[in-house]
Amino acid sequence: MTNSDIYPSDISNITCEIIRNKTNIIPMVGIVLGSGMGNIADSITNKVIFSYNDLPGFTKSTVSGHAGQLIIGLLNGIGICCMKGRVHLYEGGKVNKVLVPIYTMKLLGCKYFIVTASVGSLRKNVGPGSIVCIKDHINMMGCNPLIGSNDIRMGLRFPSMNEAYNKKLRNKIHEICKNKDIEIHDGIYLSTLGPSFETPAEIRAFKILGADVVGMSTVPEIIAANHCGLICCGLTIVVNLASGLTDKEITHEETLHYSGLASSNVCKIISNLVSELNID
Repeated sequence: MTNSDIYPSDISNITCEIIRNKTNIIPMVGIVLGSGMGNIADSITNKVIFSYNDLPGFTKSTVSGHAGQLIIGLLNGIGICCMKGRVHLYEGGKVNKVLVPIYTMKLLGCKYFIVTASVGSLRKNVGPGSIVCIKDHINMMGCNPLIGSNDIRMGLRFPSMNEAYNKKLRNKIHEICKNKDIEIHDGIYLSTLGPSFETPAEIRAFKILGADVVGMSTVPEIIAANHCGLICCGLTIVVNLASGLTDKEITHEETLHYSGLASSNVCKIISNLVSELNID
């Protein structure tokens, strides 16, 4: 690294100063809320809300259902850094644009990272409204947010993805769902670049690869979070059956409808999970 190099973490440090000037809360858990799941943020108390427009390195999404706000507050007494909305790679710009928000969470003090997303299901028995806990992923985006010079201050050049989704957190999620009588499935998430939905032929190929659900986000954030040492888990809401599994036309409006229906249960899961995390 030379003096002229500016890394995403340098921008994150500037953003952290802006946030620290507005709140004394030290977040322990970072959360990204996907399409139609913004109501989860309503459970956060003592909140300070920042517009992405006011935070260096944060890009406001052009997609409906993504508010473009960073919320610092408390969830069951635990410090939370919550992204209400995300930017997708298909919206344009540099691939590494997802790094600044995730690194900001890390530099603010977060130890854990919870990502949520809306997905299409490749399994007919896991229909719209179902919740799927991600156990692993397949990156079919054709890119990686860590491409380029590595910032050794944040993580290794070649980070391991052997347990990208922490097994202990996944087990805890299933335990919570059992106690709360919430149906949940495990699955492998396959990411595509988008913005076009997948073709029936692509879905058939993805099923052969072992995918259970498909979406256009999540993986870049999980890669970034693993790079900087955050302990991760992912929860997805099925909003449609994938192309070729139904004659029904896939629309973004359908995404918002079904994610809204299941988001209350996702909120219960996250709230209980946060309460049981080891934040020492």
